[in-house]
Amino acid sequence: MRILITNDDGINAPGLEVLTEIATAIAGPEGEVWTVAPAFEQSGVGHCISYTHPMMIAKLGPNRYAAEGSPADCVLAALYDVLQGAKPDLVLSGVNRGNNSAENALYSGTIGGAMEAALQGIPAIALSQFMGPQTSELADPFEAARVHGTAVVRALLDKGLWQAEADYRIFYNVNFPPVAAAEVKGSKVAAQGFRRDTSFSADPHISPSGKRFLWIKGGPQHAPTLPGTDAAVNLDGYISITPMRADLTAHDVLADLAVRLA
Repeated sequence: MRILITNDDGINAPGLEVLTEIATAIAGPEGEVWTVAPAFEQSGVGHCISYTHPMMIAKLGPNRYAAEGSPADCVLAALYDVLQGAKPDLVLSGVNRGNNSAENALYSGTIGGAMEAALQGIPAIALSQFMGPQTSELADPFEAARVHGTAVVRALLDKGLWQAEADYRIFYNVNFPPVAAAEVKGSKVAAQGFRRDTSFSADPHISPSGKRFLWIKGGPQHAPTLPGTDAAVNLDGYISITPMRADLTAHDVLADLAVRLA
């Protein structure tokens, strides 16, 4: 099996080392693992692509490249330059430092990399490690992802729904709970949740030179979502597995809207 890995935390991120271990185990001794990851951190870029300017790409070692672009850019660079059109069998994106549950999924470059792979017709899984008070006390804050990641990916490859013929094929968003590996209770298929009463915001600051700047500020990450949705099951100690697709149509209101506007 040929596996491509990327992330949004950058080529030197510790989560990418965890993902390399997972991908190597999945690929097996006869397989290949290729890394094309951002040269610098790209958190929060979503499914952004560098459409209006070129990007530099550099080979850092065998099967290992850094690109000055987003995770989606890295997937495109891998498919159409690094791999010379020889598509991988699987794309893994992550392991992100921090959760991509609930509304975070809409901003996530980790999700963006997996989404681009799915749009290119390749099975893809995004993996993220929820952080919190318990993980901060661990020698390895990625312990839950490191210990349980391979089994989750194998389960999805063996039993997951992939809809290879669909225009907008399914990809998966996996979030590991903010607990030690031994405290993980299992995994649950969960819908994307929504953290109520919290959101991203802009926080103004004045620089020493007197210029005004804005920092984008995240909301509280441990606010629970509705029972059974991703962040809620993560905070209860479970790995969340959320099937996603890039189709943004609100299918549930199509018929009603057509009648209203007829």
